[in-house]
Amino acid sequence: MTTTNTKSSLPLPPGNFGLPFVGETISFLTDNTFAEKREKKYGRIYKSHIFGNAVFLAGAEANKFLFSNENKYFTATWPKSTRILLGPNSLSVQQGSLHQQRRRLLAQAFQPRALANYTPTMESTTANYLEKWAKMGTLTWYPEIRDYTFDIASRLFIGSDGGSQTKLASLFEEWVKGLFSIPLSLPWTRFGKALRGRQKLLQYIEEIVLQRQQQQNLGEDALGILLQARDEDGNALPLNELKDQILLLLFAGHETLTSAIASFCLLITQNPNVLTRAREEQKQFSPTEPLTTENLKQMTYLEQVLKEVLRLIPPVGGGFRQVIQDCECCGYSIPKGWLVQYQIGKTQQDETIYPEHQNFDPDRFAPENAVDKQKIFGYIPFGGGMRECLGKEFARLEMKIFATKLLRGYEWELLPEQDLSLVAVPTPNPRDGLKIKFWHLDRREKD
Repeated sequence: MTTTNTKSSLPLPPGNFGLPFVGETISFLTDNTFAEKREKKYGRIYKSHIFGNAVFLAGAEANKFLFSNENKYFTATWPKSTRILLGPNSLSVQQGSLHQQRRRLLAQAFQPRALANYTPTMESTTANYLEKWAKMGTLTWYPEIRDYTFDIASRLFIGSDGGSQTKLASLFEEWVKGLFSIPLSLPWTRFGKALRGRQKLLQYIEEIVLQRQQQQNLGEDALGILLQARDEDGNALPLNELKDQILLLLFAGHETLTSAIASFCLLITQNPNVLTRAREEQKQFSPTEPLTTENLKQMTYLEQVLKEVLRLIPPVGGGFRQVIQDCECCGYSIPKGWLVQYQIGKTQQDETIYPEHQNFDPDRFAPENAVDKQKIFGYIPFGGGMRECLGKEFARLEMKIFATKLLRGYEWELLPEQDLSLVAVPTPNPRDGLKIKFWHLDRREKD
């Protein structure tokens, strides 16, 4: 194939642009096997047209090139629908020195001291939900986990109790549905509904912010931390930006975590040997002692299990970059103006790092194997480089607390005749919602 890029003698990656105007965008959004089919046909790097001309990359080498050339060849971007719905002041769409400044500022909400403060709330909310599920007996787990993570996110980020039962939750769900959609702003489209939801969400968040600013004690949740934070020039975050950043935190601390926790529940149920080992490990710890970041660190097998969950079903399938200068990667030219999508899921299926990658095997991450350390950017569930997920330690903490409380006190089984295949967008989730029977570990199952 000859290249249209006169500055490079290398060809464009192989691939197909699909239909005029929409390209392969609809397949990308609706077909779970989109990447698999194209990788089989073209290899690990190929071109397509999704939200514009795009190159798909997978593998540690391609990721390293991408992450180490931020602001040289690439700049972070999102599909148009996502950019608009996240908002112009969101950390996700900020660039250059402003992004770095704001990232440092928002990072204060995820420092070890802040995480230690969040731990008791996470533990008590988890205990309440597990108790509630045991009383229910049978339930659809995924929507319940959504409520659980939303309660924690709204409590720890904006100080709002029982967030899942408020108007905030229903608005939020409408907004999330449009994040990865075709940006047609009509009243009946997903994007149009999400846009209206965003306006109402921002009004709701503004009321919370204004109320908090009247209080003498601004609080130790993320909102309190952000209200007290100052940039290099001593300025506080303006209201419009504060609203967009809070919306981003709610999304990051809820949507992706729901997916990760549901994947943990599914995979550990389907792998009883792993479940038994994880339960055995918990017997080393006192059930009456409160959980702390210290004793959670000692749960090394559980850590391996959670790493393997995030490898096999990463909550985010990939990330986007805009090409700001013609460049060459892995034997192909990539023209300026194109999109690049790096693929987390495909990277974490590399047979050279993860033999029998389709198997759920936490021992890959045992200290003697440590596959995540074998190749830089070969394990990237939270992305990489200067855009790596800011809340990754928050996510790992919540997953670990949830898993610990579940393993110690409860038993469950999948109900028959349900579809356990995964819907991919906006984050992986079981098609039928994960229907289960749930009871206390120390009681016999009651029919």
